[in-house]
Amino acid sequence: MSSIMGNKIKISVFGQSHSKGIGVVIDGLPSGKKIDMEKVMAFMERRAPGRNAYSTKRREPDTPEILSGLVDGVTCGAPLAMVIYNQNQRSNDYNNIMDTPRPSHADYSGYMRYNGFNDVAGGGHFSGRLTAPLCFAGAVCMQILEEMGVNVYTHILSIKNIKDDRFNPIKIENFEIGKKDFPVINDAKGNEMKAEIEKARLNLDSVGGVVECAITGVKAGFGDPMFDGVENQLAKNIFGIPAVKGIEFGNGFNATTLYGSENNDDFCIMDGEIKTVTNNSGGINGGITNGMPILFDVAFKPTASIYKKQNSVSISEKTEKELQIKGRHDPCIVPRAVPVVEAVAAITILDILI
Repeated sequence: MSSIMGNKIKISVFGQSHSKGIGVVIDGLPSGKKIDMEKVMAFMERRAPGRNAYSTKRREPDTPEILSGLVDGVTCGAPLAMVIYNQNQRSNDYNNIMDTPRPSHADYSGYMRYNGFNDVAGGGHFSGRLTAPLCFAGAVCMQILEEMGVNVYTHILSIKNIKDDRFNPIKIENFEIGKKDFPVINDAKGNEMKAEIEKARLNLDSVGGVVECAITGVKAGFGDPMFDGVENQLAKNIFGIPAVKGIEFGNGFNATTLYGSENNDDFCIMDGEIKTVTNNSGGINGGITNGMPILFDVAFKPTASIYKKQNSVSISEKTEKELQIKGRHDPCIVPRAVPVVEAVAAITILDILI
């Protein structure tokens, strides 16, 4: 099971949703970096479960225990290891899916891959619970990036068919969206989104959406062509987030509807530096940064665990079977996924820049 990412900075995530604990080991961090744990905790709080009406009722403190890598709050060169002990598991809620896989979950594919020994309680190692250690790692990397003048911003771009405003692709404002209870630019649209989530919840259903991410302060010339470009590395790592089904950079698929003259980014001199008039490329050309903000959208499917009755099968009996899922699940995972995208983007960019 491959749960490691990175080249110079390696991130290894361990644990299962209902195991004793979950955690991460970060290898390759530069030494002598002061890590503000209050900032780390504030960032992790944005992802934590059970904080509002549109997230799972499972409530975990998500308090990280540092095992190694910090001395008096400063990186010492050793791998930074952290564990979070799970405290609010209800594994019995998953007894009925041991032999009956949930539609659009990894229950069946995991069963086939690991010969039936996969842990299905809470989703096991496939669970969104594993994004808590990812957020810890991202929060650490983000503090190092900020020293380098690099910042990562995210917000909910859409829930179902309700859309928020976009970032300005040329000059990203220092939005403090992350401090909002519901991370959108346009609060009126945010209220519409919350109503859509509540509608799905009352209907025992779920909805998905899109997160927009912007990375600023990255100078031109980072990355490689072909197989190890900035887009390649971001896409590979972003797809490690559960429920991600798509990613597009800059104009993405919309570029296919334009003429080249409409989609090309003309060069200009801005504040004495070479920039582009537009940013349809999303800050990357040929896998290499061009000095403009890096922009990409991440698509999240509707939460697969819904309370409506669904059709499944008995694996052992090879018969069709009706399934009703129990447990505690988000009617929409997008709001809690916003800091996770931010975290993975920070980890990836620091690995590229370090």
